[in-house]
Amino acid sequence: MLIDTHAHVNFAAYKDDGEEVIKRSLAENVWLINVGSQFKTAQRAVAIAEKYSEGIWAAVGLHPIHLQEGTAEAYEDEYEKVEFASRAEKFDFAAYKTLAQHEKVVAIGEVGLDYYRNPGTEDQQKEILFEQLRLAEELKKPVIFHCRDAHNDLLEILQKIVSNKQLTVGGVIHSFSGRWSQAQQYLDMGFYLGFNGIITFARDYDRVVRQMPLERLLVETDCPYLTPIPYRGKRNEPSYVKYVAEKVAELRGISVEEVAEQTTKNARELFKI
Repeated sequence: MLIDTHAHVNFAAYKDDGEEVIKRSLAENVWLINVGSQFKTAQRAVAIAEKYSEGIWAAVGLHPIHLQEGTAEAYEDEYEKVEFASRAEKFDFAAYKTLAQHEKVVAIGEVGLDYYRNPGTEDQQKEILFEQLRLAEELKKPVIFHCRDAHNDLLEILQKIVSNKQLTVGGVIHSFSGRWSQAQQYLDMGFYLGFNGIITFARDYDRVVRQMPLERLLVETDCPYLTPIPYRGKRNEPSYVKYVAEKVAELRGISVEEVAEQTTKNARELFKI
């Protein structure tokens, strides 16, 4: 079995066949966490999770790209071009707190810093990040972090609040995009690192995948984005997380079964599922 720790079947890309996508994943023994990026998609993640007695959970949070209105033709990352429109949303602590208390919500996320898009909003992003970390600590739920072109600032923030015990719930740096030296700093603070289809077609993070403790590694898809080989160019889905696990096994020189067993254990421990 595998757990896709970062999916977006709650996004519009699945409006016509989301239920079939989820059923296909469950049939292949792949569980998943649908992650919100703003209030509506967080609500949808919870509503989807409510339909299933097992195997589907939700995370709720406000992504930094949704703090300002923008249109868009932007890059999800340097490997894949994505088009989307963003409506500005103000973070409503009370509303998110109510939603996050649902029994199917296992994390606050995705939250974080994104300096690639919306330049000039760094202070606003940090302010909202602190609010959401306060929510995570109050509810004792781990955090799913998004970080793009901002690892130095995120590390500085986390090192301060982890050391003074303002943040004790842990979390994962999803779709890890930093250097080995940065990975070591996150790991030293007890965080997990999440990897997706990028590692099947780019060599940037081979060293991190090989050298980090397997006990801190999570697999994810970030679907509908970042589709792994052999399905590059098509819409991603949670069942494709097996290709990420296979690449981790290849890079580390171990069996896929060992990767599946350990990453599933890691996800269960972090998210208490």
